[in-house]
Parts: sequence; structure tokens; C-alpha cells
Amino acid sequence: QRVVLMDPTEDPDDILRANRSREKTFVFDMVFDHRATQEEVYVSTTKKLIGGVISGYNATIFAYGPTGAGKTYTMLGTDCEPGIYIRTLDDLFKALEAATEEMDYRVSMSYLEIYNEVIRDLLNPSSGFLDLREDSRGSIQIAGITEVSTTNAQEIMQLLTKGNKQRTQEPTAANKTSSRSHAVLQVTVMQKSQRQAIGEEMRIGKLFMVDLAGSERAAQTQNWGKRMKEGAHINRSLLALGNCINALSEKGGSRTQFVNFRDSKLTRLLKDSLGGNSRTVMIAHISPASTSFEESRMTLIYAYRAKNIKTQV
Repeated sequence: QRVVLMDPTEDPDDILRANRSREKTFVFDMVFDHRATQEEVYVSTTKKLIGGVISGYNATIFAYGPTGAGKTYTMLGTDCEPGIYIRTLDDLFKALEAATEEMDYRVSMSYLEIYNEVIRDLLNPSSGFLDLREDSRGSIQIAGITEVSTTNAQEIMQLLTKGNKQRTQEPTAANKTSSRSHAVLQVTVMQKSQRQAIGEEMRIGKLFMVDLAGSERAAQTQNWGKRMKEGAHINRSLLALGNCINALSEKGGSRTQFVNFRDSKLTRLLKDSLGGNSRTVMIAHISPASTSFEESRMTLIYAYRAKNIKTQV
């Protein structure tokens, strides 16, 4: 459960800095090394959330980390090693089928990207930029997004792979297929009892799976012009997310914290899933390379803060 981060620039013979080591230890719920399989990561991070979604709680899974550390691989995976998206949906459908004696259920999903603070539908890219709106109950909706209802995991895999090809990817010096946008897969499970009762209850559980764009330093990715602008937008929305996480993790403290969800489209979309009745998992990715020591350190601090969020469900 521990990550020890060693500073590559440290020199054992440097007497002046002998007691000023920048070695850091972080404690998490679970730490995986390079030998971990997709299945292991899925079982110990996401599998337990499915029961919650079926009983009407929200759940969110984030993949966070510097560019090129493997976020898209964890979430989408490859055909022979599917990632969290597919494994979660597979288990979700199995669990629903097992529990459908007296419940009618409908599963709908949408897949979108947030690029430069605008929202694009990845299942129907020709629809242009979409708006975030709040409905009368105060929940956030995306006007005009394509919703697909299906209970077949194979179909979904094809849809997601197709959607992922529509994602904005550009080469940078750090990664030749760097995702320049946050991809959000939103799955809504609606259930109602088949017996027509008077006060009929309806359970709605939302599952968000977010493949964030890589946090990046312009120096490392050698970005200029358009790439630089994208990087600024990416870092801005990640900063807004970080601010929300900070405010939420200090909420139980002495001062009442205001959580600014409206700072970016990403945090506004995830408002219910960060502070509401939801369970959140953050999978932080770090690279073992000594050149990315700073990135790894920032990523671990960020994820460590997220660990302190306590929500009242």
C-alpha cells in the first residue's frame, strides 16, 4: 500500500544536503507495480462499486496522471486486454440480469469529450459543441447528447473503440498519441418495480468513468502554439478539479469550505459524483522514468488529497 518516490538527482556524497532528502512516502488503499494485470486493477478498484450503482448510488472512476503514463490503456484497454470500461459494464449487465425478477431496468450510456472547455459527443461527432444545462431538479444535463441503450457488452466495446478514434489526439514530444481531452463515459441505470404500486419508486444510479487528459509541463512536451493552448486548458480544468478536491477534503474542518464546481465544465458535470451521494475512485498513473520525477510527485500529492474526501451519502 506504500509508494516510495526516490529523487533521481540525489547524490549520496553531497554532505550539505545529507539530511534534506526529497524522498517521499505515500500511503494509498492499493498500489500496483508494473506486473499488475488489467483484471487485478479492475477487481481491486472498481468491482465493488457496481452493487452501489444498482442500488441507486452514483460512482465515479478517474484515471489521472502525466501524459504517456497509461490512462487510456487502463480505461479502454486493447481488444485482448480490455480495460475498466468494458469489464465494469460486463459485470453490471450480469448483476442486473441476476436481479431482474421483479425490476424493469434500462441502461443508457453516452460518451463525450471535453476539449478546450467545449463538449463534443464522441458517438455522434457531427453534432458540434453541446451545452451543459441544469434541469428543474437541479441535476446537470447535456443538451442533445446521444444516448445509447444496449445490454450487450460487445456492442459497447465497438461503440467505445469507434468513439475513441474520434477523440482529439495529437503528438507531443512526450507521447505520440497524447489525448488532448477528457473523455467521460456516463452510464445511467434506471430501475423500477414491475408491480404497479401507488408510490412507485424509481432508482437511478449514475456511473461516470473519466479518462482525464494528461497533466503536462510545456517544457517536457515541448509545446508551442495550438498544443500550448490545449495544454493550458487541460491544466486549467485539472486545477479546477484539484481545487474542488481540496475544498471537499477540508470540508469537515473548522472553516466551511465553498466548493467551486462552476470553475470548469468537467467539475460541473461531475458535481453529483464528487460531492453528492457517490463513491469515487481515483487511479493515479505514474511513470517509473527518472525524468518524470516532478510529474510523479505532483500526481501522487494530487491523488493523496483525493483520498481525504469524506462524503455524507
